[in-house]
Amino acid sequence: MINDVQKELSGSLAKSHESLRRELTKLRAGRASVALLDGIKADYYGTLTPLAQMAHVNIPEPRLITVKPWDKTQVKAVEKALRESDLGLSPQIDGDLLRIPLPPLTEERRKEFVKIARKYGEECKVSIRKARHDALDMLAQLESEGHASADDIDRAKKKVEETVQDAVKQVDSTIANKEKDILEV
Repeated sequence: MINDVQKELSGSLAKSHESLRRELTKLRAGRASVALLDGIKADYYGTLTPLAQMAHVNIPEPRLITVKPWDKTQVKAVEKALRESDLGLSPQIDGDLLRIPLPPLTEERRKEFVKIARKYGEECKVSIRKARHDALDMLAQLESEGHASADDIDRAKKKVEETVQDAVKQVDSTIANKEKDILEV
């Protein structure tokens, strides 16, 4: 029973870390990345559709992203979605292809991205604390139902705290690496 609690905690922590990594890939650090466009959805015949499902996204150069919609009539819809995104992109239409040049980041924009990265890190830590709280609640329930001795529960609680501390250190390390990447000119 106690092992199940530990496994569930580890699974929750892994999901939190994966979510953080996914969010951080959307922050650009001066280089083009397909993940930068992951959250953008265009109006595709009345349905908001992710770009990856309606177009070919490519990175021919480190500071250029190209988007080629499979349906040539959707070029304007994709351009509109890119312009309206909060990424500050200015796509250029070249026939049935959209070219998205990524300008070098200004110091101010870099600092803004660092703040966003820290916010994502804090959100991850909140989910880690929630997972810890859930694990401790399950252990308390096991103890109250008599499924485990008090000593076993105390050892399990210490193990939970150690696991959570390691997870928080990993988040701090991930955020520090991303900050370094963002601030690198």
